[in-house]
Amino acid sequence: MLRHPKFIAEVSSNHNADLGRCLDFIDRAADIGCDGVKFQLFKIDQLFAPEILTRSATHRKRRAWELPVEFLPELAVRAQERAIEFSCTPFYLEAVDILEPYVDFLKIASYELAWPALLCKCAATRKPIVLSTGMANLEEVRDAVNLLYENGCRHLTLLHCVSGYPTKPSEANLAALTPLRSLANEHEDMALRVGWSDHTVAPGVIHRAIHRHGAEMVEFHFDLDGTGDEYAVGHCWTPEPMANVIHDVRIALRADGEGLKIPAPREEAERQWRADPVDGLRPLSQYRGTIVS
Repeated sequence: MLRHPKFIAEVSSNHNADLGRCLDFIDRAADIGCDGVKFQLFKIDQLFAPEILTRSATHRKRRAWELPVEFLPELAVRAQERAIEFSCTPFYLEAVDILEPYVDFLKIASYELAWPALLCKCAATRKPIVLSTGMANLEEVRDAVNLLYENGCRHLTLLHCVSGYPTKPSEANLAALTPLRSLANEHEDMALRVGWSDHTVAPGVIHRAIHRHGAEMVEFHFDLDGTGDEYAVGHCWTPEPMANVIHDVRIALRADGEGLKIPAPREEAERQWRADPVDGLRPLSQYRGTIVS
């Protein structure tokens, strides 16, 4: 039976640098059944090269998307109170040190997959790591997995995603979870799982990722009300649609059963009403004199 996949709400830059709104994200994620909530910790000056910031007002404006570091203790406490995991993506090396006391796991973004220094620093914390693999080929992912392993990581989840915002369902390429899963064979003492980081906002894609391709984690971009800075791009879920997906996934997983073809307990009383093999009439002949309606 497929294990219950973890659902992780990615707040990204939809928090608007508002502590109350950040706490609301955690509460709503817990309310709709998420297993974890994730933020991002970056400084624009340590995210983009100076040449880009000098020429691009668009990138300079992203300074407003920075998560204030002083929010972290309260966010971690609220997540603990709501019994969901708290995580954050470090985008600069010092961010790993800042986050280590607070997070249950670290997330490494697709754009940082090929940055050895960040991978090594995250792995050295010995915390579980989630690594998104958008834009990468299998050899690049293998190199990243090996580097994480060599530096102490023993619990790793690889998320397949397409780094296009939004992604069309026809571009999802969910079958790529199979080669990612094969990397688990290369380190026997590493717990390696695979999942899907969604940019499609399509319920069917998430269902397919879980029920056909065995995704053990689903990360999704989350907004409370359509006012987050990233919502207009078109890759963010809001609470009610995602609550429906989580509910439906859990209902579906309960439907698998044990795989034995035997009468269900609720069928036992109906078995006497089967057509009799002799005359084809219901119920079976041995019960016809005893049944009272």
